[in-house]
Amino acid sequence: MGVLIMNRADWLERASAAIDKWEASFGPYRPHPSLSVTDADFAAVFSDFCTRLENNYPYFHPTYAGQMLKPPHPAAIVGYLTAMMINPNNHALDAGPATAQMEKESIVQLAEMFGFGSHLGHLTSSGTIANLEALFVARELHPDRGVAYSADAHYTHGRMCQVLRMEGHKVPVDAYGRMDLDALETLLRTGRVGTVVLSAGTTGLGSVDSIHEALALRARYGVRLHIDAAYGGFFTLLAGAELPADDWRAIASCDSVVIDPHKHGLQPYGCGAVIFADPTVGRFYAHDSPYTYFTSQELHLGEISLECSRAGAAAAALWLTFQLLPPVREGLGAVLAATRNAASLWAKAIEHSPRLSLYQEPDLDIVTYLPRVESMSAIDEVAHRMLAEGMSDRESPIYLSTLRVSADDFAKRGRPVVRDRPDARILRSVLMKPEAEQHIEDLHTRVERLAADVVG
Repeated sequence: MGVLIMNRADWLERASAAIDKWEASFGPYRPHPSLSVTDADFAAVFSDFCTRLENNYPYFHPTYAGQMLKPPHPAAIVGYLTAMMINPNNHALDAGPATAQMEKESIVQLAEMFGFGSHLGHLTSSGTIANLEALFVARELHPDRGVAYSADAHYTHGRMCQVLRMEGHKVPVDAYGRMDLDALETLLRTGRVGTVVLSAGTTGLGSVDSIHEALALRARYGVRLHIDAAYGGFFTLLAGAELPADDWRAIASCDSVVIDPHKHGLQPYGCGAVIFADPTVGRFYAHDSPYTYFTSQELHLGEISLECSRAGAAAAALWLTFQLLPPVREGLGAVLAATRNAASLWAKAIEHSPRLSLYQEPDLDIVTYLPRVESMSAIDEVAHRMLAEGMSDRESPIYLSTLRVSADDFAKRGRPVVRDRPDARILRSVLMKPEAEQHIEDLHTRVERLAADVVG
């Protein structure tokens, strides 16, 4: 196991001691016998529990270059588990006064990261719920108009439009997997769209839509711009240095943004966030609860959220992490820079590979590539076999993922390929662990070897 900056086990012991001391300050009481479990009974069940957990892939290891998965930072683990022993609920201030304040402070940091001034926001249990809330507000502001999102946007937008009974419009993408703004403008001329969802990091390719160019369409057609930055949002920390600044800086002029700290924010599931540029949209959440909002005249987080009970522990974990690795270039940005560099290094290696071909240049830290074979069916078969055989290699396993793309997607990128089937699976690697930066040569060698073994 690698060396951690902090000893997680030691700090968890300190956490338990701190909570014990806090609990003791309220005086003694007798736990109810119905809750009693002996150490012997627990040990037997816990042994089976740990054995069952072994049925997981090594998300922590650089050889896992598959889906958007990695363990949280040790600080987030300690923060979450410490607060969880109290189990605050951030719905109302009387249910979690300390963690509610931590949530508010963390939201301010996220808003400042995106360049928002005055704002309204809160944490959610996921990016899906965060996007649901953004589209809910959009519906209240434009009740008779629908939502436009790219064909490569996360499927949650289509699903949430169904939930909200809004008309959803898929907009074609260009040769880089970004929303085609000419096609979008044609749609906007119909007057049927009130909100446009732009992706700052699609979940398939990691592509960033042309947000700064879309601002002109916002002004021309009076639509809202919502940014789904669930995956890529923290990359705004690299704007102007490692990444072009225009699209990231343009987020500050949009109406709302969603981000998932449980991805690049080093947090455990689930921790999403939604932030609105206009604080007055809080009026759409207005409701009363006769048994919760009574200890304070301050704004309760449940008054600006569609969710009710939410884990205060999630806010505690994020707050503690941000104190150590704040969302600035010199803090959390260094983590993002490493993952972005890892993708760039691997893309360059693939470009010079006799066995592999780069599907497209990565915008962020997702690398897409395929074996050098001629037909759609061969690409699909080889990619699938590489995925399966890489995971099943007992001596030197490697974990990849696949992405289904169409023959038209290949044509957009000017790739000659025999179109003997409508689509094919290509290979996709998410390099969201900064440790990948030091393991690219090994990853590339292993994947090339896989391709050689499968193709022959």
